[in-house]
Amino acid sequence: MDTMTTTKIVGAVCGSFLILLLLKWGGEIIFHGGGHGDMEAAYSIEVDEAPETEAEADTGPTFADLLAQADLGKGERAFGKCKACHKLGEGENLTGPSLFEIVGRDRGVTEGFTYSGAMASLGGTWTPEELDAFLTRPRDYVTGTTMTFPGFKKPEDRANVIAYLSSLSE
Repeated sequence: MDTMTTTKIVGAVCGSFLILLLLKWGGEIIFHGGGHGDMEAAYSIEVDEAPETEAEADTGPTFADLLAQADLGKGERAFGKCKACHKLGEGENLTGPSLFEIVGRDRGVTEGFTYSGAMASLGGTWTPEELDAFLTRPRDYVTGTTMTFPGFKKPEDRANVIAYLSSLSE
């Protein structure tokens, strides 16, 4: 290749970069107009004031309301996340204990199942409210539990599962 051809190729590449650079600068001027000083908003959006106290804030339905309106079918579907470790039959333990008649049962006590030390020392009974708190995030509720399930984020899902589990022991 001779010198003239090489010079033309280098010139074309440099010219292309120069055109792209000019387009970039022009785009910034067009789309990011204005300076660095104070700017006035073109329009403002009116919003309602936030409630001043927590009592005035709408906290949504209570857990009791959610439990009263629970859907057993949805609870059964949501329980599908639990089936890998739990069974519903009496004495049928897997990685986790049987959840047969879990509502109202003593915590950390299931025949034929060995609980983690943290869960065994918990004491008390599983009320719907306690189950709700536990199923929100088990590792936060019982520090040191070996249960790896992250929990149900939605309160409706927790209420549906708890209602489903309650319905099986009736």
